[in-house]
Amino acid sequence: MIETETILICAGLGLFLMMVPVIYRIIKGPTAIDRIVAVNVIGTKTAVLLIIIGALFDNVSMFVDFAIAYAALNFLGSLAASRYFNRTRPAYGNESTGGKN
Repeated sequence: MIETETILICAGLGLFLMMVPVIYRIIKGPTAIDRIVAVNVIGTKTAVLLIIIGALFDNVSMFVDFAIAYAALNFLGSLAASRYFNRTRPAYGNESTGGKN
């Protein structure tokens, strides 16, 4: 029978390996929104990895707090970056109308 630790380690390694292709999207883009979403994906996977680490150390309650705080900061950072790029760069389409049709 497979031990719980082995399953958690395999799940953590799998999540980490799924982060590697997302780094390509952060580097190559092509747009700022693609990069923001890629960073948000990595942040979400990191929050899940924190829960897995908590389960490995038999202290899930402490790591859940860390994961929630990290996820909240990740979300607020994504909102701030999206808002910044929305205000500094024109939307797709006609610039003269300000994005309104």
